[in-house]
Amino acid sequence: MLYPERFSNLPAHAWPRLRALLDVHEGGGVPIHMTIGEPKHAFPAWVTDVIVQNAAGFNSYPPNDGSPELRGAIADWIKRRYDVTVDADTQVMALNGTREGLYNAVMAVCPETKNGQKPAILMPNPFYQVYMIAAISGAADPVMVPATLETGHLPDFANLPEDVLNRTTAAYICSPANPQGAVASREYWTELLALAEKYDFKIFADECYSEIYRDTPPVGALQVAQEVGADPDRVVIFHSLSKRSNLPGLRAGFVASGPNTMREIKQLRNYAGAPLPLPLQAAAAAVWADEEHVAENRALYIEKYEVADRILGNVPGYVSPEAGFFLWLPVEDDEAAALKLWRETGVRVLPGGYLAQTVNGENPGKKYIRVAMVAPIEETTRGIQAIRDCLYPE
Repeated sequence: MLYPERFSNLPAHAWPRLRALLDVHEGGGVPIHMTIGEPKHAFPAWVTDVIVQNAAGFNSYPPNDGSPELRGAIADWIKRRYDVTVDADTQVMALNGTREGLYNAVMAVCPETKNGQKPAILMPNPFYQVYMIAAISGAADPVMVPATLETGHLPDFANLPEDVLNRTTAAYICSPANPQGAVASREYWTELLALAEKYDFKIFADECYSEIYRDTPPVGALQVAQEVGADPDRVVIFHSLSKRSNLPGLRAGFVASGPNTMREIKQLRNYAGAPLPLPLQAAAAAVWADEEHVAENRALYIEKYEVADRILGNVPGYVSPEAGFFLWLPVEDDEAAALKLWRETGVRVLPGGYLAQTVNGENPGKKYIRVAMVAPIEETTRGIQAIRDCLYPE
């Protein structure tokens, strides 16, 4: 069965083709779902207890920016993780999932014109679809910048034309990257911060995959901003418990930045926000304070990295992901490969072109499929082996 809500981030043009891809499965057996990034590992068992213990909070309107306990737990986590001190009252706001924050950030802090022109908002291509919709909703031009093998799967914003950079108000960047698993280095962040300072735009750092990595924690945007002495108001970071803690249904994330930027974000939230119920805020505070379950979760993904490397390591063009839980696998044709996999093996993957836009006649996702390694290890192993046997036979 096709569940529309699970693909709500796909562009409209992808829907008819996706339905066709999922219509026919001739391979028999139980389908293996590797399309969307919905974690299937167990969340901490004690989360339910915290919600029950705080159930009386359902009788009260929750604070728009998050309870003091939740904001404090988030600020403490930022300090532990990145060695950056933020003020829990003025620099942190709880989100009803990061998608809310990523979308509303444009309307909260991006001006309607810049240098007398229509503003531009930069983003990688492929990208998380909310970036483009946020730009369009904010009456800005979404500017898709290729994030390909040649650019290290991260966008090279600095090579954009001067006229585009002069009207840029914000740049979205996802690190670790969805779908490629690439991680922005200190050098990358430093150069992007310098570019943002030169052309006076904000950096929207989508870091929701930051806690799923092999051995070295990915450096963070706010962390590098502090190291180089950049204005903290120039960087806006977004984090979530969905991937870190296997809690996509809790809808618990946060946004953090300098106090001036956060003042604007909080003001929009006062009119258009949907804060988490207090019992869920209590659970989120407890989860941000605990790292044991995160380390256990990360170990499960490391095991999957090793499985993927073992099975696919000698496939031409295979790039082992640095972080995150996606494989970005090279194919001749994304839709044809996804259809072949589904029909012959029952493995569902997402055509890479559905995660990108065609710019100047080129879609940087068309030669890839995205494989979500979110299921338990046994199912993931069977899926990866089926992909290898079907698409990359010896």
